[in-house]
Amino acid sequence: MQQELAERVLEGDRRALAQAITLIESTRSDHRVAAGALLEELIPHAGRSIRLGISGVPGVGKSTFIEALGNHVIDAGHRVAVLTVDPSSAISGGSILGDKTRMETLSRRPEAYIRPSPAGTTLGGVTRRSREALILCEAAGFDVIIVETVGVGQSETRVAEMTDMFLLLLLPGGGDELQGIKRGIMELADLILINKADDELQSLAKRSAAEYRTALRLLHPRSSEWDVEVRTCSARDGVGIGQAWETVLRHRQVLESTGQFNQRRAAQARGWMWSEVHDSLITALQGDPEVRKCIPELEAAASDGTLPPTTAARQLLEIFLKRHKDWD
Repeated sequence: MQQELAERVLEGDRRALAQAITLIESTRSDHRVAAGALLEELIPHAGRSIRLGISGVPGVGKSTFIEALGNHVIDAGHRVAVLTVDPSSAISGGSILGDKTRMETLSRRPEAYIRPSPAGTTLGGVTRRSREALILCEAAGFDVIIVETVGVGQSETRVAEMTDMFLLLLLPGGGDELQGIKRGIMELADLILINKADDELQSLAKRSAAEYRTALRLLHPRSSEWDVEVRTCSARDGVGIGQAWETVLRHRQVLESTGQFNQRRAAQARGWMWSEVHDSLITALQGDPEVRKCIPELEAAASDGTLPPTTAARQLLEIFLKRHKDWD
């Protein structure tokens, strides 16, 4: 069954791709086994796309920008997959999943595939299975993969670790935003775009770009071979979109010519492996019946201050490890 599904994905069957991503996002143990077999079939056919991570402050127009960029890239002869992540409600756990409807023109193009997924409890602007979804899209023939993050304020490191280039969208008015954006996010960026540089905001956008260029001199760049560029654009009017794409292509050329492309892809694979180890261990620990019996009591003790959280954590680990001595 998995071989048949893999063949359909390789043929570019969109229904099969959606089915495959649903499978890898499932938490059922039998589905996880099937998902692993599917990935083993498809991963040799992946890895050749441009992987682009995009983040930005709330209201910056990420969806509008991605739609404009996606249409431009398709017009240039590429196939684009967009992996968007919707923030999940802290109250209900529900997700609006509105990105696909916001990218109306892009979603209607046969060369584009947009997959919204709920963030759930996963930080970093990605779901736990975003890396696997990326591999599936590559295997299906999409040669540009865009990963949209939840937005500034989450740990964007995970997105940077799974993409080749990290693009940060900002609004005109750099002085105020410099105070509200974490230094670490700026250091992750390979390209900074001041969006909404239209109408009366054009001059302000240019001043903001100059301020960010000055600020970047005080930060450590992500790559010693690439000087982070700051540009202005208007996703609404399609201004600066072509130049942004040209910068993405130049960045790819620099990575390949200096050998950093292969190094970065190898680092992505290692990071994926250890992230999966971490997540799987947490899932196994929380699912252990003996551990689950003790969690309420230890959580209560940590909450009311009668037990240090470090001690409570150690006790949970001791219970878990005693039941799995073969792991030692």
